[in-house]
Amino acid sequence: MPYFHYTAKNEYGESVKGKVEARNVKQAAVELSTRHLLVIDIKPLTEGSFAFLTAALFGIKFNDVVSFTRQLATMISAGLPLASALSILVQQSKSEMSRLVAQILQDIEGGDTFAKALSKHPTIFDSTYIQLVRAGEVGGVLDDILNRLADNMEKTKAFRSKTKGAMIYPVIVIIAMIAVAFIMMIFVIPQLTAMYDDFGAELPLATQILVSISNFMVQFWWLILLLVAVGVVVFRKWVKTHDGKLMVDAFVMKIPILGDLLKKIALTEFARTLSLLLGAGISVLQALDIVTDGMNNLIYKEALQDVSSHVEKGVPISKALSRYEEFPPILHQMMSVGEETGKLDEVLGKLAAYFEQESEQAVKNLTTAIEPLIMIVLGIGVGAMVIAIIMPIYNLTSQF
Repeated sequence: MPYFHYTAKNEYGESVKGKVEARNVKQAAVELSTRHLLVIDIKPLTEGSFAFLTAALFGIKFNDVVSFTRQLATMISAGLPLASALSILVQQSKSEMSRLVAQILQDIEGGDTFAKALSKHPTIFDSTYIQLVRAGEVGGVLDDILNRLADNMEKTKAFRSKTKGAMIYPVIVIIAMIAVAFIMMIFVIPQLTAMYDDFGAELPLATQILVSISNFMVQFWWLILLLVAVGVVVFRKWVKTHDGKLMVDAFVMKIPILGDLLKKIALTEFARTLSLLLGAGISVLQALDIVTDGMNNLIYKEALQDVSSHVEKGVPISKALSRYEEFPPILHQMMSVGEETGKLDEVLGKLAAYFEQESEQAVKNLTTAIEPLIMIVLGIGVGAMVIAIIMPIYNLTSQF
């Protein structure tokens, strides 16, 4: 269980400080009251200047939630009561996840439903997860819902892993290029400049430009870093605004190959999540609202909001989707077949698999295109720098 720092007054009115072990703040306060202490302030032990770093390094990740869901689904399917299964997971999970599960267990023992207990942690369990669990509890099929959730999350985990893995090489190369260029400008070029000055060499225009850039970076490197930091902060705040997010999403989706990949990823998540929700017995309108809420791409989010409003008026979802070019014809054509046959969730599942395969191909295309592009940029950059450095040396040797 987590520890909490507290400041309190004892029965003599004296201020005392210390730490107490409890499942949550409320339980910690009750524990302190049994010691005849009047609580003034109480907060988790991890709060402080390193709280963000601790959360980033040791916090609960998506993979932890996937493991939790699979283990819980297995135990519930085996006939274990929910409380017993959660108690086992408290003992088996790592520290951060163990604390979370302990909190959920306490809320359930206090009378909350499983879905309500999960809804108190929206940053870890999204609306799709909570609504599916709620549907499973109401329908008495929690084991089936958890198994579906676990299957879906494992597919998402594998898909994300493939996408991220394919991008590691280009990112490493780009970072290495920037680092080498920075080192050359700060440390190498000034040494060569001093040598040119000693010999009184006449510098070509390309070399003069390179030396000027190097001198600026040597003198004002702190200003460059400051401007980059400020630019990042300002950009991140702007992207959080509606207009900023919309412009960035629209721009990125127009980038060749990358834009196509992002579209395929968005369609994969849309089809897979909607299939899961409809298969759990959730209505089309409610499922659409949940999917819309979970969309990261604002273009798709606003399109789905409009689709939802049309579905609410009685328009079939396939027809409503056909109004937007972001959704390819194969999507609404197949969904139309699913609506006619009453197997929309199965059709969406097949569409999710299709778009996932398309996404994997788009990732391969992206990495195939990026590698030669990086080599071309690297070759041009290195070539220009070498020419600017060698030309004065060649001029010097020709004078002798």
